[in-house]
Amino acid sequence: MNNELMEALDVLEKEKNISKEVLLEAIEQSLLQACKNHFGKADNVKVDINPDTCEFSVHAEKTVVEEVEDPVTEISLVDAKMKDSRYEVGDVVNVEIKSKEFGRIATQNAKNVILQKIREEERKVLYNEYYSKEREVVTGIVQRYLGRNVSINLGKVDAILNENEMVKGETFRPTERIKVYVLEVKDTPKGPKVLVSRTHPELVKRLFESEVTEVRDGTVEIKCIAREAGNRTKMAVWSNDPDVDAVGACVGINGSRVNTIVEELRGEKIDIINWDENPALLIENALSPAKVIYVAADNDEKTAKVVVPDYQLSLAIGKEGQNARLAARLTGFKIDIKSETQAIEAGDFDEMEEEEYYEDDYDEYSDTYADDYSGQYEEGELYEEEPEMTEVPEDMEEPELTEVPEDAEEAETTGDSESPADPETEE
Repeated sequence: MNNELMEALDVLEKEKNISKEVLLEAIEQSLLQACKNHFGKADNVKVDINPDTCEFSVHAEKTVVEEVEDPVTEISLVDAKMKDSRYEVGDVVNVEIKSKEFGRIATQNAKNVILQKIREEERKVLYNEYYSKEREVVTGIVQRYLGRNVSINLGKVDAILNENEMVKGETFRPTERIKVYVLEVKDTPKGPKVLVSRTHPELVKRLFESEVTEVRDGTVEIKCIAREAGNRTKMAVWSNDPDVDAVGACVGINGSRVNTIVEELRGEKIDIINWDENPALLIENALSPAKVIYVAADNDEKTAKVVVPDYQLSLAIGKEGQNARLAARLTGFKIDIKSETQAIEAGDFDEMEEEEYYEDDYDEYSDTYADDYSGQYEEGELYEEEPEMTEVPEDMEEPELTEVPEDAEEAETTGDSESPADPETEE
């Protein structure tokens, strides 16, 4: 019997992942419950179980008295002397209880106690297992549609993918394997209830962590993500190692890494940009692939004015405003985008702002050619380009005709000329 019990406990521990100590505790509680059902109470009953051999014994502690009033808690002196002649009135005697003597009802109740304890522990183990996976990405198998929701098997439990957590237009086939983001795990009497999502922005982040080694080990950090599930995602990344290109690491050779994630998201476009502490530069990067001429960001008001070339306005705004909308979510700024012509007509940028804007280009020019013109001009003095060389270099050849031909003088003197004569002179 003990060997069979030990084998049963080992199987339960392996299959249900329930520790043997918990199962032995359940057996102890079941025996106590059986004693209570059989004798009416079990306050003085003790159960001893050897965890190594699974041998157990049940005994009741009874007080030795002259006359027995409660046979459950008391034993007569005569009966106690039969067990051991040294017992006296007032001593406590351990009387063994044979579990085989329990009735059918008491045995059935004990069995129910054990089964109930096993179910509770099984639910607890499953809850702890999947609670640890909360905010993570797991792979599941599509089971069936429950109305507009989808049931997905995660191995030991079934998760629910609600309609509002599904990408619009995305459909699934039974037995199809998909990756989902675990939103929440609830503990219920029927077992853990797992809610998953396919639209959460963190899904993209976790997929990059699983696909890109540099993101997983912390070399490349994903600062922020803005996503419109099924259409486009913008992600800002930063490298903690100056020798590692953050964007290049996420894209991979020939786009191998990002393409794997795009396939998992069923063709959703992903824009990966460099994160910058300067909000103006971050906004400029976020509006990629559009080119930006000017960015004025107000960090206190969280607003920004952006000027783009006329031909880039529609690209900066995007289809139905998607590019600008995602850039605003990514940066946290309310972005006002205008074309260069619109900005000039609206008078948003006065001469001072324009001069300040082009000052950087002037400084770059000054630094480049400072060695050639150092010491010739004071700071702030305008540079005037010198005229070209006026002297003829020595190695330059002289022109072929340096003197007036003799026949030219004669022609002028004699009046022989191909040009028509002046009528007044002829007269």
